[in-house]
Amino acid sequence: MPRGSSPKRERQYEHVKESAEQRGASTERAKEIAARTVNKERARSGESKTASRSSTQDMSSSRRGGQRSHSGVQGPTKEQLYDEAKQRGIDCRSKMDKAELERALGH
Repeated sequence: MPRGSSPKRERQYEHVKESAEQRGASTERAKEIAARTVNKERARSGESKTASRSSTQDMSSSRRGGQRSHSGVQGPTKEQLYDEAKQRGIDCRSKMDKAELERALGH
């Protein structure tokens, strides 16, 4: 963390780093993700001396992460549905599109 960073940003860094490691990222990759996330939040809130346009005008990191999850409006991916159909032993699953897989699984 940069010199003079707030305790809040320190906690945020540790939280993001631990989350990334739990998702399977290496320690180095987790540190990079955490640093980038915290630096972007610092820039967005005016805590840093310099900030790129994308840091201040792009959507926040927390909002972007929420949009990438597969539990939203679109639901699970076709691959996830296919894997579930495979586990349940549903025939002809390889020829089905996402909507057909959803119907076959009762989603």
